[in-house]
Amino acid sequence: MRTSWFSVAVLGTLTSLLLPASSAASLPRGEVPPIPFGADCDVVVQGSRATAYCRNSYLDTDRVQLHVECARWWDIDADSDPVDVNPTAYATLTERCWMEIGNAWVTHVRVS
Repeated sequence: MRTSWFSVAVLGTLTSLLLPASSAASLPRGEVPPIPFGADCDVVVQGSRATAYCRNSYLDTDRVQLHVECARWWDIDADSDPVDVNPTAYATLTERCWMEIGNAWVTHVRVS
């Protein structure tokens, strides 16, 4: 069976569309690809208490902090103390409102 140039072109186009491009190939010349960073945190809200369970699987230390926004306008929002999560370490952060929690999230800062 003879292969036509059209078949080769279609196959090459499909291959380039289906295979992911290398992140290093898309960077400008001389630029270093970013290093993955950030502890993986799950935030659980139960009533008036929020708890963040964080696990750092990267090589850099991550400073995490839990922020809680209370649902009631008169209830005081809360921020936990920042905690450094070293590589392969775990951290648990807890904060609360007097009544319901409107929103809870974790912020991350790379520690040099």
